[in-house]
Amino acid sequence: MGFRKKNKSPPVLSHEFVIQNHADMVSCLAMIILLGLMFEVTAKFAIMFITVQYNVTQVPDEKSEPVNLYQYGPKDVATVFFYLLIAVILHALIQEYILDKINRRLHLSKTKHSKFNESGQLAAFYLFSFIWGCSILTAEEFASNPTFLWEGYPHTNMVFQVKFFYICQIAYWLHALPELYFQKVRKEDIPRQLYYICLYVVHITGAYILNLHRLGLVLLVPHYLVELLFHASRLFYFSDENKQKGFTLWALLFVIARLLTLTLSVLTFGFGLPRTENQGFSLGDGNFNVLTIRMTCLAAICLTQAWMMWKFINFQLKKWREHSQNQASKKKTVSPKSKPHKRETTRGGAANGVVKSEDKMSPRARKSKAS
Repeated sequence: MGFRKKNKSPPVLSHEFVIQNHADMVSCLAMIILLGLMFEVTAKFAIMFITVQYNVTQVPDEKSEPVNLYQYGPKDVATVFFYLLIAVILHALIQEYILDKINRRLHLSKTKHSKFNESGQLAAFYLFSFIWGCSILTAEEFASNPTFLWEGYPHTNMVFQVKFFYICQIAYWLHALPELYFQKVRKEDIPRQLYYICLYVVHITGAYILNLHRLGLVLLVPHYLVELLFHASRLFYFSDENKQKGFTLWALLFVIARLLTLTLSVLTFGFGLPRTENQGFSLGDGNFNVLTIRMTCLAAICLTQAWMMWKFINFQLKKWREHSQNQASKKKTVSPKSKPHKRETTRGGAANGVVKSEDKMSPRARKSKAS
């Protein structure tokens, strides 16, 4: 793990060397990009990595002040790459200085250790993203009017906070792919994590490119709240297995979040966008308001929600079976019954190791009986 001191140094550029020192190497690369700001020749290239690009200044009225808005473009790839490096560094810091110290106290098994690290990292990210998303929604008043999700589409212009939020979201979920290697994730856990990482990347990037950032932000905030509650509950469960009340609240909010997502998606793609003035497809104008794209987006969201509900139902059934088995095992506490020793004299049998028989007589008694 990065920032960790090791007594034995593995061979340079070996797998173990890269895994142990990946955060240091990424920090050096990020520092090189930052140093590029100091020189005039490289400053214009370094700025492309660090700052948000495609600034557009608009003046609504003559009396009002100019407003700085942002659009997206190819240079955003460089910005995403830089903040991907920052995400790797922050991931290593949280792992080294928080999660590893807690793990040493809990003495978890390998399976629980891996899940604890995963939940710890995701809980920190979900908490930060939820607070950030709520602040944007409050400032922009997205939730006050549902028609704001599709009115004036295409929404090509974004305020700084919205664009930077999407840049950081895409960078974080892309950084999770190499972290599967850096964290030595078990082979059986890799497919499960790859599924949800790819789903996040596809949905967030799709909302960003298709100028659906308003809908994407409104859907991400409640989803992140539900995921935050789940991973926080799992962290408490690993510290004390009796603390399971959080899962009940999570189950209730999970279903509500799925219904909210489906409702807003159908409302936007089925009723809102088809009735807007700007209909058609235009890459230059950022307009993707055609039936094919709308139905594709709606189908993707519905299928994702159905898949999540299927996983949720299987998870609940598994927990219910485990709970039933635990209750059954507690009821079947078998108390050992003491068996009485049978000392009864049986015909032709033995008691206490001494053979007794009425027919058996001594030789003297048999002789006197014969006479």
